Amino acid sequence: MSHVGVPRGTVRKRRTLALLTTGVLTIPVLAGCSSGDEEAPRGVAQDIAPTARQAVADGSTVNWAIDALPATFNAFQADADSATTRVTEALLPTLFPMDKAGQPRLNPDYLESAKVIEREPKQVVLYKLNQQAVWSDGREIGAPDFVAQWRALRGKDSAFWTARNSGYERIEKIERGADDLQVRVTFSKPYGDWRSLFSPLYPKEITGSPETFNDGARTTLKNTAGPFVLRGVSKADGTVTLARNPRWWGDKAKLDTLVFRAVAPKDRTKALTDGTVDVADVDPSTADRITLARRDRGGNGQPLTHGPGADVSPAAALYSYAVAHGSDEKAAEAEQAARAKNRKAVLAYAAEQKALRDFAVRKSLEPAYTQLALNGESGPLADDRVRRAVARALDREELARTVLGPLGLPAKPLGSHLALAGQPGYADGSGALGEQNEKEARALLADAGWTRGGALQQPKDTKAGSEAEKKGGKEGEDGADADTGEEKKTTGGAEKEENAEKKDAEKTDKDAEKADKDAEKADKASRDEEDSAASRDEGLYIVGEDDKPAAHAPAATGTSAVPALAPARHAAFQSAALLRQAAAVLGEDGAVAAQDKQPGGAAGAYAPAGTPAPAPAAAKGQLGKDGKALTLRFVLPSGPGSQSLRTVGDKIAAMLEKIGIGTEITKVPDESYFKDHIASGVYDLALYSWPASAYPATDGRPIYAKPEPATDGSLLVEQNYTRVGTDHIDQLFDRAAGELDEKAARDLMKQADARIWAAAGSIPLYQRPQLVAVDKKLANVGAFGFAAPRYQDIGFKNRQAAGSSADRKK
Repeated sequence: MSHVGVPRGTVRKRRTLALLTTGVLTIPVLAGCSSGDEEAPRGVAQDIAPTARQAVADGSTVNWAIDALPATFNAFQADADSATTRVTEALLPTLFPMDKAGQPRLNPDYLESAKVIEREPKQVVLYKLNQQAVWSDGREIGAPDFVAQWRALRGKDSAFWTARNSGYERIEKIERGADDLQVRVTFSKPYGDWRSLFSPLYPKEITGSPETFNDGARTTLKNTAGPFVLRGVSKADGTVTLARNPRWWGDKAKLDTLVFRAVAPKDRTKALTDGTVDVADVDPSTADRITLARRDRGGNGQPLTHGPGADVSPAAALYSYAVAHGSDEKAAEAEQAARAKNRKAVLAYAAEQKALRDFAVRKSLEPAYTQLALNGESGPLADDRVRRAVARALDREELARTVLGPLGLPAKPLGSHLALAGQPGYADGSGALGEQNEKEARALLADAGWTRGGALQQPKDTKAGSEAEKKGGKEGEDGADADTGEEKKTTGGAEKEENAEKKDAEKTDKDAEKADKDAEKADKASRDEEDSAASRDEGLYIVGEDDKPAAHAPAATGTSAVPALAPARHAAFQSAALLRQAAAVLGEDGAVAAQDKQPGGAAGAYAPAGTPAPAPAAAKGQLGKDGKALTLRFVLPSGPGSQSLRTVGDKIAAMLEKIGIGTEITKVPDESYFKDHIASGVYDLALYSWPASAYPATDGRPIYAKPEPATDGSLLVEQNYTRVGTDHIDQLFDRAAGELDEKAARDLMKQADARIWAAAGSIPLYQRPQLVAVDKKLANVGAFGFAAPRYQDIGFKNRQAAGSSADRKK
């Protein structure tokens, strides 16, 4: 599955660079901020075909697809990415990996124990290392490695090119304990997330100097301490090859070699079918093909009901045969070529489907969530009332169903910014913002000054058209430009011609009004309802409709749910009205006359929903203020793996349209999505994801920190891409980070989450789906959910296990 929408390099190990979302504002009643139960709901279980080690065969190689070769093997550098994480997990110590519930758990391969042994006068943590733990060169893991990593990451030496890792700056000193296998860490001030430190742990040969830290670990790791060692990197083949570590003291790795192979998301299906990879994150379309391939196994050679040509009707097939064997030689030749091409495609598709039968789709929820980000730095969304209106217009349950429902995963919207369902700290804080309510969303917009017709009003400090309005529009009718002072029409002949046209138009209008009397009554009734514009947009678009139509324009119906085209007997009248409106609205140079900047354009002209209209957006009930329509820039990625984001984006745009907010959707290349738009602040609305964390006080702080002005006038946003924050939220994060009582820290995080919800800068939508195609003979690999992989347990099932009835059913 593509990871577009997840900021590169924002894995927990990097915790602090310049990235993501939050809020600011007047907090609604927060006493009852949790809209759900305090008990954490159960998360979705991991799906990895768990198998006992004795049932996994020794030897063999597994090829695992990654998006690209790692930019660096140093997980603490700014350009570390998901491939960096995947590889280093198998090579380096992680002292407290996450378990199935998203909780940090002590790793006995590296630690015998680790705990806070003193709280006063200062916090002291004592690590007791596994006596067998050694680096791949035979040197034991010890205090010198801890010291070197602390000095590299604490932020006091700028020679180390690092994304500073929060927590290291709180360490006062690191000492040897009672023996070489004990490490005593003293903190200058309390740090509740101390378990997040020293993971991954690098050897002192890498972290001991700026040269080895900055450059030495980018392309290779000569000294490691995991179940595997780095055998080599091939840029030509796009592979990182790991081999079993002969010095590994834990459970022996089942595989001889583990190869991470760079395969673009769009090429995953082909890589699976030609045997290039055994494990690959896939998108829903590839997952569907695998499911269909397994279903078609018992087809006994019957033609596939899907794929190229499957939708051709019998009539179309007969017609194609007739043309291909007809007397028209040119047409027959073209049709025969098309049929040959289709047969080739069918055969290739069938071969791929046959190969896909050997794979299973492992499904879970990824430890990451997708959210709608609202850029509050400037524009309409700088007003917290507008942000809250956007948030309250969203049907988050529908958006979650759109993505998760078809995959058979629980389609429940996420209720927290700082924990995912299944984690102990999870609580639904969305009650601080309020449930979906279009009426209240409109009220918030009205309170902020955005009204229907506001887009048509002249700004208070603008003189354009004012003199014409004072004189009854006479100057506007003459085509005068109040701003430029251009010469007005004064020719008597032109005035007479114009008067004659007016009389003809008035007669035409009377006939049309009489013919449309019933429609006019329905229109007047609908105007009493504020929501009528939204309901009309769903089935019918009426070009030129306005709250106060000009007296000379034919009345336009808009309440019917059925798209209604004009009856033939009214066609002439409406054509005349269109011609008259075009003459009146446009000046000689094609510019819109000031007094005719009304919604819609030609009143009374009907067109089906979706028909482009030469009229302002206010014709569809869009709100505005001071002559400007309320339109938000919605930026989405355009890559093949981002289809679900685009689908969700379209639904959000439709939801906002119902409350009068327009959107301009811009689809940009995946590679420039974050750099050129999100990080640069060139957007109003955007969809992207953030990874889960077992340490929200540390990892959430830069994501929701209040931006601060820099000396050069720019804004320091850390990871807060919405550029919205409050001092109170920052204080809650700081208090939680220094709280050694886990329950007290979680309570503080729940309070912070409620205020982030109320700020409406980041609206969590759903936990991301995790779909992994895996060779069905492989065990202990797939959709891991929260838990880190145990690479030493991955392998192919032995013959007895692979032949079990349970496996045959998968």
